[in-house]
Amino acid sequence: MSAYKEVLRPVWLVRAGQHGGDEAIALGEGLAIIGYSEIPDLSSASSFEDVLELVRNARPEDSPSRLRNWSSQLAAFALRIQQGDIVALPLKTSTGKVALGRIAGPYKQATIAGEKRHTRKVEWIRPDTPRTDIEQDLLYSLGAFMTVCRIQRNDAESRFATLIAGEPDPGFAEVTDKTTLHEEPREGKVEINLTEIAHDQIVKRLRERFQKHDLARLVEAILQADSYHTKLSPPGPDGGVDILAGRGALGLDGPSLCVQVKSQEKPADVSVFRALQGTMQSFSADRGLLVCWGGVTAPTEKEARQHYFNIRVWDASDLVKAIYRVYDRLPEEIQADLPLKPVWMIVPEDDE
Repeated sequence: MSAYKEVLRPVWLVRAGQHGGDEAIALGEGLAIIGYSEIPDLSSASSFEDVLELVRNARPEDSPSRLRNWSSQLAAFALRIQQGDIVALPLKTSTGKVALGRIAGPYKQATIAGEKRHTRKVEWIRPDTPRTDIEQDLLYSLGAFMTVCRIQRNDAESRFATLIAGEPDPGFAEVTDKTTLHEEPREGKVEINLTEIAHDQIVKRLRERFQKHDLARLVEAILQADSYHTKLSPPGPDGGVDILAGRGALGLDGPSLCVQVKSQEKPADVSVFRALQGTMQSFSADRGLLVCWGGVTAPTEKEARQHYFNIRVWDASDLVKAIYRVYDRLPEEIQADLPLKPVWMIVPEDDE
């Protein structure tokens, strides 16, 4: 980070595939990667009009509005984004996290996994920033249904500079109507991912209502809704285990489950994961569940993958997904603290 001047720089949302298919390569090789593989190399373009012409030649069957939409995003990626600008990548493959970095090189078309991709070099500075570090108004902007989009409302440049320096979002005190906080590109209105926004609001509500021992109580209720018989440790030192669970009326049927719940905001390191392994041995448990509100560090995630078939790791987003699955079977008092209602909505067409 010291290679860049300490001045405020533009912030760009840049995704890595609809389902995050390019995220591992992007983070592993220090790249921002977008698709549009049928669009030729943009290195010869020097303006939006140049990009539009290339896109029109490659996609002559598309409507004028779609052509301008694609061209606007491709022109931003190839021409407008500059070295030192901040890039934010909301991760699909590591739920609850946003990768933050700085652009470190010019536009280049490259072959990625056998296909042409449009790329920029990126220095990923905080590749596992918890979404819980980011206030709701900025999360609205990150929820745009766009592959490339500039984020600039509500002092975003200063706040993302704080985030990339390792501190939580300081917020924007003057926000009055957060429902309107999203980005407007030069070529029309950005559609907002309402599902993602609702998810973030639920995470915030959980953070407010279920802290410390209450978070363990919530996890216990989820397990009970999944037909586990449970024993919850009392508040205070838990001896390395928050919940013991098993099947059957007495909880004596397998698989036996040992659960540790961490309510801390920061990602848990590998020592927490290994401590659960030791606790599982002490209690002769078949399976383990590690619930870490702030997620786990990358080394911990890598080690957990090697134990996928006997230990699961949940972060805040995984916890919300578990709540969705069993919500109608949760106790009334928990539903009262977390009132949810399923809805149907139109999903905008993919922009690529």
